[in-house]
Amino acid sequence: MKTDFMTLAQERYSCRAYSSQIPDNDTLEYVLECARLSPSACNRQPWRLMIVGSEDRRGREAVISSYSREWISSAPLYVIVLGNPAEGWVRADDNHSHIDVDCAIITEHICLAAAEQGLGTCWVCNFDPAKLRAGLGLSDDFVPVAIVPVGYPAEGSAIPEKKRKSLDEILIKR
Repeated sequence: MKTDFMTLAQERYSCRAYSSQIPDNDTLEYVLECARLSPSACNRQPWRLMIVGSEDRRGREAVISSYSREWISSAPLYVIVLGNPAEGWVRADDNHSHIDVDCAIITEHICLAAAEQGLGTCWVCNFDPAKLRAGLGLSDDFVPVAIVPVGYPAEGSAIPEKKRKSLDEILIKR
C-alpha cells in the first residue's frame, strides 16, 4: 500500500476515535522500523520507544490517567516516545539541546508510517509527565516527550479539512 508523500501529508490527521481492532505485529513492526530509521542530530539517536498494548492494564491506566481527554482510552495501543538528555546532541554555541527536535522527528516518522499503513495516530504532548513516569515505572534517565495513540480509525471517521497557512504566509523573503 504505497502512497506518494503529498497524499500521505494531506491524509494524515489527528485521529481521536479508534476501532477496537488491534494492528497486527507485522504492521506495527513496519511502523517501528520506519521510526528507527529517522534521523537525529549527529546520529545520536537519543530516543527510546515504549509500546503499551491492550493487554498492559497498568500501562494503559498510566497513559489514560496522565491525559485528561476521554477519547484516548479508545486507542488499542500507545507508543510512548522517550528522550534521554544525556545522549542528545547539544549545540556548543548556545548550549541548546536538540532532544525535543530528535523526539519530534521520530514521532512524525511514527505518525506518517502509521498513516501509510491505514492506521490513525495523534500527537499527545499535553499530559502529566510525573503521572506517566510513575505509572510506567520510567527511570530518571528518560523524559517522556509524546504519547502516540495508534490504531485503526473508528467507523465513520473522516479526514478533517486541513487549515494551514499558505506558502506566502510562511516563507520569509530576503
